[in-house]
Amino acid sequence: MIEIKHLTKRYGELTAVNDISFDVAPGQVLGFLGPNGAGKSTTMKMITGFLAPTAGSIRVCGHDLASAPLPAKTCMGYLPEGAPSYAEMTVRSFLEFIADIRGLAADSRQRRLDDVIGRLALGSVLDQVIETLSKGFKRRVGLAQALVHDPLVLILDEPTDGLDPNQKHEVRQLISDMSRDKIIVISTHILEEVDAVCNRAIIIAHGRILADDTPQQLATRAPSGRLDDVFRAITTGKTQEATHA
Repeated sequence: MIEIKHLTKRYGELTAVNDISFDVAPGQVLGFLGPNGAGKSTTMKMITGFLAPTAGSIRVCGHDLASAPLPAKTCMGYLPEGAPSYAEMTVRSFLEFIADIRGLAADSRQRRLDDVIGRLALGSVLDQVIETLSKGFKRRVGLAQALVHDPLVLILDEPTDGLDPNQKHEVRQLISDMSRDKIIVISTHILEEVDAVCNRAIIIAHGRILADDTPQQLATRAPSGRLDDVFRAITTGKTQEATHA
């Protein structure tokens, strides 16, 4: 389980994430939604240990991220926004490097590499330098490195950004297949993606959680039954309310 308690991140006078709390259980695919500047990526970076919170606590698979960062991070796979990698490496050498960093045992190392290469259809570009890849292939390489150690928790920041419609469908199917035995958190601005793969959605704006429900239940809040209308109404109405408070 991921357990977030009173998580806050401040930059001087700016509060990017404001006292949020939520848990995520195995089998849940949580869509983390919000407009630009809502605090989505900041929250993802704190959960994965890339940013230290100003206040609050994070536990991942029973490990407190502040006092036991390595065990907590071992449980996680992380696809950051933009899928950063080592541009001068080939796809093969990069994934082998990640496998080594993750400490994969010899008996499972090649099996895991073969699995992610096959799942993400990277066979045709294995010996290509990463900086020469299309944006879509770079995104797939980023997803492969997050999966190579078969983590219990996946934190994915815009996982289908830059992919064509067929590739988006394949990645969403992959996420659905993995959701049975993993905790998956997806930060996204694509409401269609939440409908397609998430069984829970949190809407955040100005660093505060404004809604937490299934996508289907959220959709019933609008006369149109459309999630995008609910998103617009919640972020506009409650953001204004919070601003005046």
